[in-house]
Amino acid sequence: MKIGIILETKEYEKAWNAFRFAVTAKSQGHEVKMFLMGEAVECEGLTHEKFNVDQQLRKFVDAGGEILACGTCLKSRNLESTEACPISNMIDCVKVVVWADKTVTF
Repeated sequence: MKIGIILETKEYEKAWNAFRFAVTAKSQGHEVKMFLMGEAVECEGLTHEKFNVDQQLRKFVDAGGEILACGTCLKSRNLESTEACPISNMIDCVKVVVWADKTVTF
């Protein structure tokens, strides 16, 4: 199955669970793409003593998962595209939703 995930928060536990879900879906053989928007574009490097978001993000990327980050959201925070989270736009978000058999939001 093709699973699209839209993440809109950098709240530690919610973001951590979104990436854990993505890693689990990849491990079960699903194709998974994530689109980060709003404050979620700040997830790379995000760590907490209980909820290491960055670690789960890396596991997802290492498993072959694809992450796209909203360019407008990055720019509004003076952030730049990274290898793990390349810059994209709303057209790319729509493409993820159209591509996916199911879309989940966190």
